[in-house]
Amino acid sequence: MNDKKVIKTSKYLALHLRHAPERIGLTLDSAGWCAVSDLLAACARNGVSITRAELDMVVAENDKQRFAFSEDGTRIRASQGHSIAVELELAPVSPPPVLYHGTGAGSVKPILADGLRKMRRHHVHLSADVETAIKVGARHGKPVVLAVDADAMHRAGHVFYRSENGVYLVDEVSPQFLSLAADD
Repeated sequence: MNDKKVIKTSKYLALHLRHAPERIGLTLDSAGWCAVSDLLAACARNGVSITRAELDMVVAENDKQRFAFSEDGTRIRASQGHSIAVELELAPVSPPPVLYHGTGAGSVKPILADGLRKMRRHHVHLSADVETAIKVGARHGKPVVLAVDADAMHRAGHVFYRSENGVYLVDEVSPQFLSLAADD
């Protein structure tokens, strides 16, 4: 499977495991899981043939580790980023002192004024390192990285979660906890 097909397949899976499973006749359980066999059959019925080996490759090689298999390998789900109702069953965690959020340069002023909101997703996504935040921000134009005072947020009672792929999740980030990262 070439890189273009891996990316195309990853985007297709993200659409249907995060946002619109019903478009291909797929049903997710309350935690966002579905049987791998059901996913592959739904894809095939909708003209997107993916073998189990190709699915394994996409899950393993996805740079953001967007997808996870169950321990026995029979079920799959998106790790985070859902716009549909799911309960990822994540336990609260203590975050590192500083987390990062990558965005496009055009969004910085409103974010610094109003904070980060989850919008149509379940949580605001935060990165543990600047490099990852830069990659995320680059999807939205010239990347800018914001530093989040996660320690102060945590002490103020905000609850953090960490998804299976290492993304930190929180309901919102108020402006008082945001600043431009040192490199910006």
